[in-house]
Amino acid sequence: MSYVIALDEKSWPRAEWPLGAHPSAEGITFAVYAPAATRVQLEIYPEAMGVAASNTFLLAKGDDDIWRGKVQGLQLNALYAYRVWGPNWPYVDGWEPGSELGFEADFDEAGNRFNPNKALFDPYAREVTHNVYSDALLDLGVDDGVFGTGDDEVDGVPRRLIDTGPYVPKGVVIASTATVSPRPHIPGERAAIYETSVEQLTAHPSAARLGELLAREPAFGDVVDIPEQFLGTYKGAGMMAPYLKALGFTTIELLPIHETNASESGRETDKSNAWGYMTLDFFAPNRSYAFDQSLGGPTREFKDMVSAFHDHGLEVYLDVVYNHTAEGGNWNGDAAVTGFTNLGGFATAEYYQMTSAKTLVDGATGTGNQMNYSSQAAVDLVLDSLMYWTDDMGVDGFRFDLATVLGRKPAAADADDWTAQKRFFTDHPLLLAIAHMASRRRIEVIAEAWDLWGYEVGNFPRGWGEWNGRYRDAVRRFSKGDGNMTDFLDMVNGDYHHFHDSGGAQKTINFIDAHDGFNLADLVSYQNKVNDQPFPFGPSDGGSDNNLSWDSGGDQSLRRQRLRNLWTILFMSRGVPMVVAGDEFGRTQNGNNNPWALHSLAMCNNYAAVATNQPQAIDVDAGVEDAIYHDNLGKFDTEPHVNGLFRFATFMANLRQRHESLQQKHYGDLIPDNEDVSYLFHTPSGDGYPQEGQRAVAVHINSPGDDFWMMVNMTSEAIDFRVQAAEEGNVWRRLIDTASWAEPASNHWPEGDGMIVRDVATVQPWSIVVWHQLERPDGSRPVPVWQD
Repeated sequence: MSYVIALDEKSWPRAEWPLGAHPSAEGITFAVYAPAATRVQLEIYPEAMGVAASNTFLLAKGDDDIWRGKVQGLQLNALYAYRVWGPNWPYVDGWEPGSELGFEADFDEAGNRFNPNKALFDPYAREVTHNVYSDALLDLGVDDGVFGTGDDEVDGVPRRLIDTGPYVPKGVVIASTATVSPRPHIPGERAAIYETSVEQLTAHPSAARLGELLAREPAFGDVVDIPEQFLGTYKGAGMMAPYLKALGFTTIELLPIHETNASESGRETDKSNAWGYMTLDFFAPNRSYAFDQSLGGPTREFKDMVSAFHDHGLEVYLDVVYNHTAEGGNWNGDAAVTGFTNLGGFATAEYYQMTSAKTLVDGATGTGNQMNYSSQAAVDLVLDSLMYWTDDMGVDGFRFDLATVLGRKPAAADADDWTAQKRFFTDHPLLLAIAHMASRRRIEVIAEAWDLWGYEVGNFPRGWGEWNGRYRDAVRRFSKGDGNMTDFLDMVNGDYHHFHDSGGAQKTINFIDAHDGFNLADLVSYQNKVNDQPFPFGPSDGGSDNNLSWDSGGDQSLRRQRLRNLWTILFMSRGVPMVVAGDEFGRTQNGNNNPWALHSLAMCNNYAAVATNQPQAIDVDAGVEDAIYHDNLGKFDTEPHVNGLFRFATFMANLRQRHESLQQKHYGDLIPDNEDVSYLFHTPSGDGYPQEGQRAVAVHINSPGDDFWMMVNMTSEAIDFRVQAAEEGNVWRRLIDTASWAEPASNHWPEGDGMIVRDVATVQPWSIVVWHQLERPDGSRPVPVWQD
């Protein structure tokens, strides 16, 4: 690459080229932020690993503390990295990779860790070639230990002197050319979210015969088989759009797809990282999810996936992790030893929170480090990343992992004053800027509103949606008979006290389960987590011991019934429902409530469960001999090819899509007609308001022309519920009954076909009945009447 030349170097200090690498007809601009650096060298590499740089260029520092350069002669997909010098390691003539020349200390007074022996990839790189746990390092005779600093030795050489140029991930010069299909712009109140990872959605071999497995399911005729080569990829995920559309969801929320640290072979549990919550690069799509492994391939394939969902009227949300990074913390507690490969090597003090002794803080994250949002550079990094994924990649919304960290200002307190640092700042410029950006671009932003330092659900600035952990806990408790009536009714009503001034009921994201914790089928089947089990269902560390679960007394029929209860409550509540992939057909993790590190097909959606009335008696097909699912649910009382839960879940999700009364933006308002919609709560007899400790309640969704009554009985005895007379010209029709007797009908009846019901109905133990008010039949044919 000797033809690569610097272009107009005199202009570099005054240039305003944006951060990252940006190609144009004139050349490629490079820019990286390193305010305390004294020298920054751009290096061009002919290969991703195993070779030295072919070209080097010294960049120029601007008044904005950004180092810039422009070169000509490089092609698209060129590979590049940087080396950086600073106060603790100034440049000395004669230095070469692996040299100790110039070394004074492992970090400077501010905590910056400059080390020119440690090549760094661009924090703004649009793709990277590999990650630091890549198995390819083993082929070169090293592992990720080479990225460490400090004076402890590796094969007789101090870590700080190991040249990582041949090993470090390289940035890839990407041109954003492919466009994304127009956004559906689904109103927030209409959203129904399906949470999954790319791998979980289609990696299981059953996805290759999805069309066959769903052939007998009404409305799923557009679903196709996923070709084997696309299993577990962005391409395969995009082909699932017809499935999610027919299922009744508007939105797919993908677990982190930013480039992450994970070994390809999963050779060690702590280097497997199946969920991706260790972000290596906030701009690069995870290469492991791409079928097209060419340089630029993951970016193109991701955009094609988003277009596929948009073309079917669905939106794509990303789970993003800006509270910490994959760079980790201080190794073995030694402040001098870190493994920085990007952000920390350019500006540790700007990007990371530190103590007065300059050790990295992870108090709110528990992950080795914690981002520093007192720094404008860190704030800009988040906003730039979000705008890239929105404007260039076509994403429709974001869920923020441990979002409270983004609202903390460590510089507002002494570095060692943990009490003061735990304060949460709802007026933080970053939180406000994200909400403003979301409003301008008509996207959704959702906070996981807690971290290890605090629980802040309902306290985010206006415009933010929030995962509602209160909803999860209240519904779990009430559905197992705890009698927490007050909290339960508050949550069914959309947690008015915390969200009425946050933008509306659509800002509470209601969920009963999420990726971490029990999934829905396991919630009704286990008293305690079962994480210490052999692969492919374990082992896993961590996981909550407080799951608010109940194994239903070992009664398989009751477990199936309780699953229907949970789906009914979730989709009849005010707010936006969210479920986890596989909940719709009874996926089990055999009681593992924290399989974050398991790259295991047993944790993926096995769609064979859809085509049988014994969904947990199917083969695991995980490539592990003798692996079996725990059959906790038994057999549905349906035809052998019918999964009664799948039919019921599909009905519930689509029911919500058909009725504006179940998609309320404002408390008490039906949009767009602006007519009152009230959630009214009654005792079964209709006399008085439900009291704390009671376990049965009638919920009247009072919407002019579209009324529902939901009668909830979480006791062990049948209860008679009395309902007011239908309006003149209307009748009440049975719509849903979750009790086991109705399993042959998959526990629901098409709207307008259910029996007409009078003023009293008997609700069986541990079950829910829903009535729907419709116009009275014209009398041309007999209509059955429900008599109790």
